[in-house]
Amino acid sequence: MKVSVTVKPGSKKGPLVQPDLWGGLLVYVREPALEGKANKAVIDLLAEYYNVPKSLIEVVSGHTSKYKVIDVSTK
Repeated sequence: MKVSVTVKPGSKKGPLVQPDLWGGLLVYVREPALEGKANKAVIDLLAEYYNVPKSLIEVVSGHTSKYKVIDVSTK
């Protein structure tokens, strides 16, 4: 399943996942958006949120953007 995600890196509110008004997710992480740290934190947090292994979560688009499309496999 593909999910639209808006990432809030460096947030004091995080780690937190909230549904947004448009059917996507707002993901707050404490890690900065440097050297892929925020992306890794997003994958870790979404794996916990969906209760799947981290290996089943992939950033499809938006690797360097705060707006991402994430694929969550349910294999």
